[in-house]
Amino acid sequence: MTPLEILALVPLVCQIALRLDRKRGWPDECRLGDAPARDPTRPSPVVFAVIPARDEAKALPEALPSVLSQDYPDLKVVLVDDHSTDGTAEVARRLAREARREDRLRVISAPDRPPGWSGKVHAMASGVGAIAAAGEEPPWLLFTDADIRHRQGSIRSLVALAERETLDVVSVMVRLRAAEFWERLLIPPFVYFFQLLYPFRRIRDPRSRVYGAAGGCVLVRRAVLERAGGLERIRGALIDDVNLGRILKQAGGRTWLGFDPGIESIRGYPGLADVWRMVARSAFDQLGYSYAMTALVVIAIMLVLVSPPLVLAAALVAGAPTAALSAAVAWLLSSLAILPAVRHQRVPAAYAAALPLASLFYALMTAGSAWDHFVGRGGRWKGRVHQAVE
Repeated sequence: MTPLEILALVPLVCQIALRLDRKRGWPDECRLGDAPARDPTRPSPVVFAVIPARDEAKALPEALPSVLSQDYPDLKVVLVDDHSTDGTAEVARRLAREARREDRLRVISAPDRPPGWSGKVHAMASGVGAIAAAGEEPPWLLFTDADIRHRQGSIRSLVALAERETLDVVSVMVRLRAAEFWERLLIPPFVYFFQLLYPFRRIRDPRSRVYGAAGGCVLVRRAVLERAGGLERIRGALIDDVNLGRILKQAGGRTWLGFDPGIESIRGYPGLADVWRMVARSAFDQLGYSYAMTALVVIAIMLVLVSPPLVLAAALVAGAPTAALSAAVAWLLSSLAILPAVRHQRVPAAYAAALPLASLFYALMTAGSAWDHFVGRGGRWKGRVHQAVE
């Protein structure tokens, strides 16, 4: 077997193995769906939505009214203004007045962040603390970001699924914006890679040790969060959602993670630099701050996802039909694998064939994340720099 044939065979074998792993395949069945009609004779459990917000004055006009106007009767919203400089709190109060839902909204200011806490987790914990200080003990907490637009009925659907399947955590991977070229190229792979790393089917399996959640929308049974030790357990986490899913599942919580195309992020990443910052902020954290693991992941991405079209071109030039066929099939299989994520993001199907190019950028972003930490500027987000917590 020639070196070219070996280079073509490696990604082909990996793609076939992924196709045979049903638990890691695209989970079409993991969709939130609409809730059944509410029984007016049965009281709904109280839900407190906690929204951490730092400099979100531009996002709130689209996002906050979608939560305040939910047709869920027993809903309260706590927005935590995390030291914003753009008038976030004032915008939130104005939107509540305009929606005539001032009774639903409480705006609090996050106290100074203690050492060792990441900003978002501290804001979330401040919101939970404010609820407890008011003497409230809601059965459910909904953590949702300030840039998330909810479809009407989403909270009813979250609670209905939790009660129907006796779940303790119901989380939705929101549909990210994918309107510009770089978003269309790089956002579907982001969703696809997330599902590969944290397979939704395994997350919902109580026998599996795989855990995870998606931070834009996480409904949590308060009693299970307290049993898990509260948000202090993940105080330094940059990837707060996955770590929240970890402590809740380890505490015996029954977890579910899925999709709902009607729950959307309105935050845009129109340029390559915008996506780069989003990925590089947490990639090195996701790899356990290990330079060796980073190197292995970058090499694996290059071999399995980036190489097929390059090997195909080389094989055609060299007149090596076996290598060309293997590389072409590997490229085809990877394109078919990401196609559901492309469709979920409502991106033209042709972008599925661009996975090798997108993967090249993800390899560079992963390496760049490690470099940022090496030079002391890792985890930068919204004016803050978070380094590894020992």
